[in-house]
Amino acid sequence: ILMTEANQIIIKLRAREKRQQARSESQHLRDAQATSAEEEESHSPPPGGNLQSSSASGSGRKSQGSQRAPSTTTTPAGVSCTRFDEGTSQVLPSTDYSHRSPLDQKAVLLVQFLLCKHNIRETITKEDMMKHVIKRYKEHFHEILRKASELMVLAFGIDVKEVDPTRHCYVLISKFQRTGDERLRGEEIMPKTGLLMTILCVIFMKSNCATEEEIWEVLNVMGIHAGKKHFIYGEPKKLITKDLVQERYLVYRQVANSNPPRYEFLWGPRAHAETSKMKVLEFLAKIHDTVPSAFPSLYEEALRDEEMRAQVRFAAMVRTGALASVHSGVNFQGSFSHL
Repeated sequence: ILMTEANQIIIKLRAREKRQQARSESQHLRDAQATSAEEEESHSPPPGGNLQSSSASGSGRKSQGSQRAPSTTTTPAGVSCTRFDEGTSQVLPSTDYSHRSPLDQKAVLLVQFLLCKHNIRETITKEDMMKHVIKRYKEHFHEILRKASELMVLAFGIDVKEVDPTRHCYVLISKFQRTGDERLRGEEIMPKTGLLMTILCVIFMKSNCATEEEIWEVLNVMGIHAGKKHFIYGEPKKLITKDLVQERYLVYRQVANSNPPRYEFLWGPRAHAETSKMKVLEFLAKIHDTVPSAFPSLYEEALRDEEMRAQVRFAAMVRTGALASVHSGVNFQGSFSHL
């Protein structure tokens, strides 16, 4: 059943890519005027300078880009908002910016805005998004935010969550929990997180152990190929077989008794510690615009994993409480030792 689901998901990925590109191209024809007007508008920098204006010019304006350096916003840690421009502007299916619908363009700009806000550690509010990014597309705010949220998950493994419904404040939540709090504080967002989530997802779908061929089959659909340098990930084969292995997110080992040698991937100890099968399944569901329960066998396994994790946490709490009680008892006896 898991193998069937995995194959269906790969087919869906291909089909979704084609549908999105077809929708983008057809909508571009209908909204050519609106696109042109929006590009004019986006050349003027927003108040506060948190969003660089040159990103809306696209690849078709390289001559202008070479004459004038783009405006940037630098964080206290020295991180420029332009560092994500190339990556976020190419997340959508079409790599030609001019062939995207105005709402898709706004979604890409909103991703850049969210990243900039995170880097300079400012509160993310609906008011700021409307003022600096959405502008005259106010009636499409929820759709643009939904598209941007999907890009944040797929590219960076980050959820955008509203934490204050009254003031409409948002925070970025990592799919990887490095501390007790999932909320991103000041750490840098790593573009490779989205790729890692995809690989962990494939491993989960393949009964928790995926061959190297199965991993590359999915990555190739995403336009990521072994030996071909990627604009975000660099050399992908080195990243997934060495870097992520050294960081203990992945286990890369030879398939038993394989001749010639073949290799397979498993979750590494750090992946088990920092994320979960349920989070990975939520990532998969986000790709397909559905809910985790739409994948019954995977969902049941993820629920069992959640239950096991809860039991481990409870056992740890009991041990901690017992140790605290013992420690208190020692102090109690010691305090009366003079009697």
